[in-house]
Amino acid sequence: MKNLLPAQNLLPAQTLWELAVPYIASFVGSLVVVIGMNAFFIPFHLLSSGISGAAIMVYFATGLPVGTGIFILNIPIMIACYKFMGRRYTLLSIVGTIMLSILADATAFLSTWKIMDDPMLSSITGGILSGIGFGIIYKYNGNSGGLDVIGAIVKKYYSLEMGTVTMILNLVILSAAAYMFSLERAVLTFVAIYIAAFITVLGLKQRKSVLIISNRSTPIAQVLMRYIGHGATYIHGQGAYTMQDKRVIYAVIKLTEVAKVKEIVNKLDPQAFMII
Repeated sequence: MKNLLPAQNLLPAQTLWELAVPYIASFVGSLVVVIGMNAFFIPFHLLSSGISGAAIMVYFATGLPVGTGIFILNIPIMIACYKFMGRRYTLLSIVGTIMLSILADATAFLSTWKIMDDPMLSSITGGILSGIGFGIIYKYNGNSGGLDVIGAIVKKYYSLEMGTVTMILNLVILSAAAYMFSLERAVLTFVAIYIAAFITVLGLKQRKSVLIISNRSTPIAQVLMRYIGHGATYIHGQGAYTMQDKRVIYAVIKLTEVAKVKEIVNKLDPQAFMII
């Protein structure tokens, strides 16, 4: 008779799925990123952001495959990650780095296709794909190693935002691009990095916090929960002039849901005061 694990030791299916989502997101997002890198950046000697950009420079200087370069450059970062961020975050970072490295070399053949003839269009397209790929990774708490890890460590211990750290390191990459190739290629690289950052942060990740002050807070909250699909929190307040108690609705919504929330609030209470 086989020894069976106690039922309480078995993780429910939902929990297993939640654990798997960041790894699935890391794979899908990394695949989109490397397609943009190999098909649109490398043919025109453009660089991507972060460690991938450094690996592309190493590739042009030495011929070392980009994926291999990404893996090697991430080794000291993974050591620092284990020291400062703990095992779970390190495991996700290592798996994400390996995925990105393998996929980068597996799709390297795309660099010979020369899909576009215009470097500016190629820069824009590559930036869009990079933004979508990283957006998928970040939205579902995935990880691709590199500057994400450095930014997380610096934010944890020095209270600097990840965006600030990433920007500084990317400026170093842009300077190297101008030195190795040309100022024109550095500018095109900047365009690609900017587009990727814009799509990642504003298109896929950004959330808005909403405060709604209304005498009809209960029906507004119920409609928001039913039709928008988000929870809401009541904050108890008091009008300074009327001295009347009020329930303030607090909710966090997607950027694409702002217009719908405005429409709902205006229909239920045109006199409501709303802060986004």
